[in-house]
Amino acid sequence: MALLNVSRRLAGLLVETSSEMHHRTFSISPVTAAIQKMTRVRVVDNSSLGNTPYHRPPRVIHVYTKNGVGKVGDRVLLAIKGQKKKALIVGHKMPGERMTPRFDSNNVVLIEDNGNPTGTRIKVPIPTQLRKMEGDFSKVLAIANTFV
Repeated sequence: MALLNVSRRLAGLLVETSSEMHHRTFSISPVTAAIQKMTRVRVVDNSSLGNTPYHRPPRVIHVYTKNGVGKVGDRVLLAIKGQKKKALIVGHKMPGERMTPRFDSNNVVLIEDNGNPTGTRIKVPIPTQLRKMEGDFSKVLAIANTFV
């Protein structure tokens, strides 16, 4: 009889803990999913600086927007291999407006100070909303192979 009571209590505890674990969900706020300072990014062009393996991934050290949150089409300053380089955001994890693609990684293309891309090809699809945005993205769009 005592063994039966102990087993029922254990079963009840297991059910309670499993239901607590089931109801506990973690969410990411939109700001943390966007590109901001100290965000790790992936260089998606074929520039020599972006494709050579290094022990630290490139990180954003400044976002050139008013609120400090970067989206597609914004310029950022990267720390990559001990150097500071400017880059253009061409894809991010954060869901945007309707009918805009959401990527698996935060993608950037390295650019020079005058806006010309450093590489000659872009290896991943580029969102078509870059075509409609204000700004001089014509050279980045010219080296892209595919659009989403």
